Amino acid sequence: MDQKIYDSYVEILKRELVPALGCTEPIALAYASAKSVELLEAFPERMEALCSGNIIKNVKGVKVPCSGGLKGVEAAVILGAVGGDASRELEVLESVREEDRARTNALLKEHFCTCLLKEGVPNLFIEIRAYRGADSSVVRIEQKHTSITYMARNGRTLFEKETSRQEHQADKSLLSLQDIVTFAREVDLADVREYLERQIQYNMAISEEGLQHEWGAGVGQMVLEEFGHDTRWKAIARAAAGSDARMSGCSLPVIIISGSGNQGMTCSLPVIEYARSTGKSQEELLRALCVSNLTAQDQKRYIGPLSAYCGAVCAAAGAGAGITFLCGGTAGQIENTVVNTIVNAGGITCDGAKPSCAAKIFSSLQAAFLGHSLAMRGFRFEAGEGLAMDTAEDTVKAIGYMGREGMRQTDIEILNLMLGKTDISSL
Repeated sequence: MDQKIYDSYVEILKRELVPALGCTEPIALAYASAKSVELLEAFPERMEALCSGNIIKNVKGVKVPCSGGLKGVEAAVILGAVGGDASRELEVLESVREEDRARTNALLKEHFCTCLLKEGVPNLFIEIRAYRGADSSVVRIEQKHTSITYMARNGRTLFEKETSRQEHQADKSLLSLQDIVTFAREVDLADVREYLERQIQYNMAISEEGLQHEWGAGVGQMVLEEFGHDTRWKAIARAAAGSDARMSGCSLPVIIISGSGNQGMTCSLPVIEYARSTGKSQEELLRALCVSNLTAQDQKRYIGPLSAYCGAVCAAAGAGAGITFLCGGTAGQIENTVVNTIVNAGGITCDGAKPSCAAKIFSSLQAAFLGHSLAMRGFRFEAGEGLAMDTAEDTVKAIGYMGREGMRQTDIEILNLMLGKTDISSL
């Protein structure tokens, strides 16, 4: 295949498949907070967190890792300030100790940190301000969870750069479903093995934790208990169990994609489980993971990092594509799996990160398996049927546009409802 496309796809996997400890929105807050304390060169007397609505939405209901069960923007910011290590980026809270948790609880009661909604900014926007006497520091993150775009101390700019949609990302403009399949078949696995095997190791570990112990709603455990150990249910249970643990504060790291652990687990764990349950080789599994990860990326590049469109659907469609690849499906059948999945489940909304994400993963993967089965029988939803377009790639674009632009107001209304700003008593 074209060398430029090949190199771009390798770079996407390298940059996207990175470890993160806990849900990435509270972790990004903790990272920015730890960095702001580092700049201040002393522990602050008070802090402020200016956040986009999507950040507030995604932090409100999820437990901050290593916090002992705390939730919310303020908890994430304070814990990052007290015990975070900014040099670890998305693993910033690995250094937290018991005394840090105790101090965080005390500072929460003192209203040490104030959270403010920042409007007119990118969906992924965090600005942490720290104050001590006459000294102050500012750290800003935009577009990507580790992308610091501005730092200042005492009003003097220390670092600033322009932001763009592709900031700190590999070039995703070359992604297409046809080329993804070609890449998966031709890639020299030595170029991607490190990232994919780490994804298998990390994500299977937290999935096993979710299956073996009580986390969240226990969706993964329930799937196996209620539906048995058929290969498909085991594949769905794997991903749901990982989310059960992650959304409820499990400290195990996850390999993310599109800045999301839930998406990273959803597009990888079903493929891993399916490959192992059906006796596929390690090489076949790694190539299928190329399909699932890159297919998820192809969809998310049109939607953006955070929106009212549930990213688990993109990841599930990727998993479905990977499973169709494992089953010997043609490029056309892989494309049809994606179309069948997203025109079915593309209406699932994101109302923040929380334990019920495991249930949305369950639903999305059911749609993916249905889409896979239909595709293997030679069926796809045709152009003109809702948002299905003439080609698979155009369908991905149409669904992406709907998720990015069409659901903007939905995103606002979801946030207003979550924050209690909408009176529903008279409805």
